[in-house]
Amino acid sequence: MLAAAALQGCATLTGSNQQEVAVHAILDYRQVSGVGCVLSNPAGRWFVTAPGLVTIRRSEGPLAIDCKKDGFGAAREVVASRFGTGKLIGNAVVSAGLGYYVDRRSGAGFDYPATLTVMLRPISATPGSPDPAVERGAGTPVY
Repeated sequence: MLAAAALQGCATLTGSNQQEVAVHAILDYRQVSGVGCVLSNPAGRWFVTAPGLVTIRRSEGPLAIDCKKDGFGAAREVVASRFGTGKLIGNAVVSAGLGYYVDRRSGAGFDYPATLTVMLRPISATPGSPDPAVERGAGTPVY
């Protein structure tokens, strides 16, 4: 019974080690659709077409987001994971910090931002040729 009480603050037991995140790609202040993105962290790799939602596995390590759309641009962003404050307090109070180590190992105690926005870098056009992103109507304005 003591062990059960000690682990009540543990996100591994009370929460999920998965998180849904939204991915958006921006080029020249406009959202671009149909952008292929690969998200990766120490727990795995996931693919999503931006704008879109994807369920990833939480980890204490950073989340890398690599996106590309032919004729438009490419991007690479890295976001750090953060240990949830409520989870930290729960672990400290209920389990005297033992749950923190369990959550750290499983990744369940960590969160990434719910919305990930990547800024595409335009593909270099050859001199004298029009910008391919402009020709194709690069997405919709972001307000």
